[in-house]
Amino acid sequence: MARILICDAVAADALDVIRRNGHEVVEKTEMTPDELLANVPDFDAIVVRSATKATRPVIEKGAAGRLKLIIRGGVGLDNVDAVAAKECGVEVRNTPAASSVAVAELALAHMLACSRYVGVANCTMKKGEWNKKAYSKGKELWKSTLGLIGFGRIAQEVAKRAFAFEMDVVFYDPYIESVAGIPAKKVDLETLCRQSDYVSLHIPHTPETHYILDKPQIDLMKDGVIIVNCARGGTINEAALVAAMDAGKVFATGTDVFEEEPPRDSALAKHEKTVATPHIGAGSTGASKRVGAEVAKEIIAFFG
Repeated sequence: MARILICDAVAADALDVIRRNGHEVVEKTEMTPDELLANVPDFDAIVVRSATKATRPVIEKGAAGRLKLIIRGGVGLDNVDAVAAKECGVEVRNTPAASSVAVAELALAHMLACSRYVGVANCTMKKGEWNKKAYSKGKELWKSTLGLIGFGRIAQEVAKRAFAFEMDVVFYDPYIESVAGIPAKKVDLETLCRQSDYVSLHIPHTPETHYILDKPQIDLMKDGVIIVNCARGGTINEAALVAAMDAGKVFATGTDVFEEEPPRDSALAKHEKTVATPHIGAGSTGASKRVGAEVAKEIIAFFG
């Protein structure tokens, strides 16, 4: 029997599956870093989503005890020190496919909200304002060009849905040439910036992707471009993006992620042309169930 520490919320039915397979499940969400350090040596596996940080000290202390497995319920591993885990002999796994549809749908929601003033119109309506004339100058996704930076699972789901709007889809990804059944065209980053009416990011934040969109790339874009980021903060230079919105170069921005999370006094989040959400891309009930199911599957496969 393995002892499993659930550090962030996981669907209850998934936890029941783990228990039925003979493992002990302990839920301790919203722990402080010190509380996590105190608890981790007593568990064979820990499950985190985005809130809990599996840092080097946590991993080293866990490995000195019982820790053998870390599961990140989600796509990236930003909050898990994978290098420390490898050094300590702790296996790290995630659930990359479970939340792809949820994130893709949020990216499309941001595109639509930015195009039709949904965010600002909603706020002004609640103040009793009727700004019909001001908000009747929106854009249409129909027959426009969507540029996807990164073409992994989430971006592919975005592309599938974009075709329903009859959008032309181009993508930039150094590691993918094409995907069967998805008629998107691979281009270089400069071409993507020049051609796209909408630009949507779907990449991890790494040294190679840090500020992949900065002032030079934004300057290449069409006037009135809409930029959406449901990937990771740090992939766009927020100051350059705000300046481009101020100048009228960028029509609007939809962002679910920020360089600092939660953001403190963020010019990007506060900007009237920004539709902002608090990193909820994977936060649908359907995605949570699929993530939970994948977490249970990984635990059972690892421990039996």
